[in-house]
Amino acid sequence: MSATDAHRLVSLQSISALIVALLLVAGLLHSRTAYGAQLPTRSIELSSASASATDSYQLTFTLPQAETLGSIKLQFCAESPLVGNPCTLPVGMNLNSTSLASQTGGAGFSIVSASGTDIILGRAPVATGATSLTFKLSGIVNPSTNGSYFGRIQTYTTAAGTGASTDYGGLAFTINTSVNISATVPPYLYFCVGITVTGVNCATAVGDYINFGNFSPAIASVAQTQMVAGSNADTGYFISVNGSTLTSGNNVIPELAAPDVSRPGVSQFGINLVANSDPQVGQAPAGAGTGSAVGGYKIANQYKYTDGDTVATATQPDEARRYTTSYLANVKKDQAPGVYVTTLTYVATAGF
Repeated sequence: MSATDAHRLVSLQSISALIVALLLVAGLLHSRTAYGAQLPTRSIELSSASASATDSYQLTFTLPQAETLGSIKLQFCAESPLVGNPCTLPVGMNLNSTSLASQTGGAGFSIVSASGTDIILGRAPVATGATSLTFKLSGIVNPSTNGSYFGRIQTYTTAAGTGASTDYGGLAFTINTSVNISATVPPYLYFCVGITVTGVNCATAVGDYINFGNFSPAIASVAQTQMVAGSNADTGYFISVNGSTLTSGNNVIPELAAPDVSRPGVSQFGINLVANSDPQVGQAPAGAGTGSAVGGYKIANQYKYTDGDTVATATQPDEARRYTTSYLANVKKDQAPGVYVTTLTYVATAGF
C-alpha cells in the first residue's frame, strides 16, 4: 500500500466515524416518551372560576380515531400543560370531594380515584369511535390564588389509568376575581286619563271635563276621553270604570246594562272603547302594547255602561297602550228638563 492510499483510507475512516457520530446525536435529539396521539379538540370550563370556590369543571374533548377506551386521567398542574413535565397541584386546590355530575358521548364512567393532582374516570374498556365526550365534575375546590393553571388529559385502554396512554392533550384555565352585577327592575303601573293624550305620553294628558251641551231627542250626543296604561306586572292590568249614569236631581238618563245601538229619541247612556261610525266617535286602541277593550265595551257602534265594570285589560306584561272612551247620550222627547251630570272614575289595577 502506498503512502497516498494509506492517507485516503484514514480520511474515509474519519468521515465514517463522523457520520456515525451525527446519527447518534440525531437519535438522541428525537428520542422522547410516547403518549399516543394528541387530542385535536379539548376544553375545560369552570362554572365559577373564583379563588377557593367549590366549583364544577366541564371537560370536553374529541377522540381523534376509533379506539378502545377504558379510562381517562385529568391532571391539574401549577407548572405547564405538557404531559410528562413536573406537576404539582395548584396551591389551595382540592380534588378529594370530586363527583361525576354528568357525562355525554360516552357511558358507564365513574370516578376511580380523585386525589393529589389526578382525577381518574374509568369503566370496563369499550371500543369507541371518533367522537366528542363531555364530563361535568362537581365538588372541586379551586386554587386559592388568582392566576393561570393547567390541565393534562390522557386516555387509556385499561379501566384504571394504568399502562401506556392512548391519547393526550394539554389545557389551561384561569382563576380570577368575580364581578358581581345586580340590578332591580321595579314594578310599575303607568296610567293616566285626560280629554286628550298625545301618543302614549302621560305628560301630555290634558282636560277632565266634558260638556255635552243641550240634549236633543232628534240626535245623539257624543264625546270622548283618552287614557294610557302599561305595566310590567306578571299578569298585566285591568281598568275599571266607576260612577253613576247621568242624573239631574231625581231624574235619570238610564244606563245601558246590555250593549245596544244608539237610539235617538230613547233615553240611554253608554260608553265603549273602540272606533264607531254610528254615530262617528272614538278610536281603536293604539300603541305598542297589546291590551284591549273587553266585554260589551269592545263592540263598534254598541254602547254599554255598568258601574264597576272592567272595560280594558292586558293579561301579561304590556307596553303603554292608549284607549279612547266614547260616550253616548240620547234622550226621549219628554225627558225631564235639568242639568244632567255624573263623575266617572277610571281605576287601573296591576296584577303583581
